[in-house]
Amino acid sequence: MQTVDSTLDSLALRLRALPEQIELTRLMERRTDLLARHGFLQTEVADLTREQRKADADVEQVKTRRSRNEHRITEGLVSDPKQLQALQHENESLARRIGDLEDAELEVMQRLENAQGELDRLGVELAGMEQQVSDATEARDAAAADVARRETDAMAEREQLSAVIPGDLLALYDRLRGQLDGVGVGELRQKRCGGCRLELGAAELARIAAAPDDDVLRCEECNRILVRTSSSGV
Repeated sequence: MQTVDSTLDSLALRLRALPEQIELTRLMERRTDLLARHGFLQTEVADLTREQRKADADVEQVKTRRSRNEHRITEGLVSDPKQLQALQHENESLARRIGDLEDAELEVMQRLENAQGELDRLGVELAGMEQQVSDATEARDAAAADVARRETDAMAEREQLSAVIPGDLLALYDRLRGQLDGVGVGELRQKRCGGCRLELGAAELARIAAAPDDDVLRCEECNRILVRTSSSGV
């Protein structure tokens, strides 16, 4: 009975701390981080795309104004010298403005390219992560199912054993298990209790040796039920 109960205890512990569950939790936490980063980059790419469009429009707007001025100058549409000089000065300013805007446009394009590249890389990593999570989930489910099957088998074995153990002895054993860290029985082996691992005194060993085979013996140190075998040393 103690062996079966120890098996049940170990299965319960394993179910609460499945290595497969720990790995799955780690992967899901990593996936959460990747999804957050992916969402941030999606927003950044969208913002930079709008910023680039605005930069393109700003450059085109200034270029259009400069072209219009150049057309008026080359076609001789401006006869007033002062107005002509003003247009020439404006075109010089517009040329500098175009240079500044194009520099800003290139900077935005570079930032957008970097963000898009990182977004694409994360997309590939996320796809791989989804597969890892799927595989880990299957492994966790398989391990949990195996533990559940073994637990069912152990419970069935316990029920069979309980049916042939006297009720008062079974009640004593269950009570001791609850009081003594899940171990209610200790095998007496080489004069030592298998529960507390302490060696019994000579007088106690003599009493045990003289006790009838059907007596329920108890360890004087830990109070567990003692089971005598051919290796008990008594």
